[in-house]
Amino acid sequence: MAEHNELGKWGEEIATRYLEEKGWYIRHRDWRYKGTDIDLVCIDRYDTTLVFVEVKTRATSNFGRPSEAVDFKKRRNIMFAAEAYRRMFRKENRLLRYDIISIVGGPLCGYTIEHIEEAFSIADLIERYAM
Repeated sequence: MAEHNELGKWGEEIATRYLEEKGWYIRHRDWRYKGTDIDLVCIDRYDTTLVFVEVKTRATSNFGRPSEAVDFKKRRNIMFAAEAYRRMFRKENRLLRYDIISIVGGPLCGYTIEHIEEAFSIADLIERYAM
């Protein structure tokens, strides 16, 4: 496995533990739908919100924050797959949210974690197409 893939898997494990420590329930990891991968599908600690989490891990922040790598196309694909997930698993009664977790560092040198709640929404998608 390539080094960057190993770092990404490590970051997803860190993000999973972080969310579980906050009392979240992890429903799925690396859930796929039509070529789109959703890193973590969770239920928040209040058991009200279905949260789709994109995890981005970088060894350094020399080239910007990891969350900046979640571009418009990635966001659109995640939202499309999330709607399919809601229908497939009959979760239409849940609130829906899209978060990003950014991790900078590595297993040997320590890390920082940033959890961006409501990092993007369907309103962002609509606004982009209205332009």
